[in-house]
Amino acid sequence: MRRIGFWAAVAATIIAGGTAGTALADGDPAAGQVVFKKCAVCHSIDAGVNKVGPSLHGIIGRKSATAPGYDYSAAMKGANKEWTAKELDTYLTDPRAVVPGTKMVFVGLKDQKDRDNVIAYLATLK
Repeated sequence: MRRIGFWAAVAATIIAGGTAGTALADGDPAAGQVVFKKCAVCHSIDAGVNKVGPSLHGIIGRKSATAPGYDYSAAMKGANKEWTAKELDTYLTDPRAVVPGTKMVFVGLKDQKDRDNVIAYLATLK
């Protein structure tokens, strides 16, 4: 019975678009750490340490524009997103198209595998 309950919870999370979605299931956190080097120019993985962009520590499940101590653009403040794996996948494809007016000038990660991997890596930062 407990196994069925566990798998039912996993299925419910996937259906609801939670962090166990496709992007995480297919990603390799170690490969994502390598891809993240592109992001590390502007983003820290340390809690409370902001750079040009906000800290990405604990990003999975966090509401947009809520990293403490970071001055977000009006566009990001108004975006009202929850950073699930699915939402991050969409955003990282073309940040400026998803949140017009964002301060993020990065053009995005066009390769699906790179996005899967970096999202899997970000999911380890809790």
